[in-house]
Amino acid sequence: MELTIEVIEKVMNATGLDYAAAKALLAETDNDPDKAIEKFSGTGNDETKEKVDDIIRKIKDTVEEGNVDRIQISKDEQIVLSVPVNVGIIGGIIGAVAAPWALIAGAIAAFGFGCKIEVVKKDGTTDIVK
Repeated sequence: MELTIEVIEKVMNATGLDYAAAKALLAETDNDPDKAIEKFSGTGNDETKEKVDDIIRKIKDTVEEGNVDRIQISKDEQIVLSVPVNVGIIGGIIGAVAAPWALIAGAIAAFGFGCKIEVVKKDGTTDIVK
């Protein structure tokens, strides 16, 4: 499939990724936006889902400890997803706020397990989750 700005924008709108990350994801799926979105959503095999669930569980545990500002996922030193964690959301973290966790899970699945996941604390320090 031909890579056009419309294809890239479709993936950006469906996933919340920035231009570079959407383009990289499309390159992995022969520029097929539907496959890219499916890959991002983590609808892969059960083993991948279990690994992603384990990482999400570790992130949630760290967030529950408090003092967390944002969660960042980077690959090849480029941030592909940065999700702010605000104090008002944390109270319902175990299930009420599904969207940020779905984005994080999707990004991990899409960009593979070669990505780096950081929990950025309010004081500027970071904890590497993976």
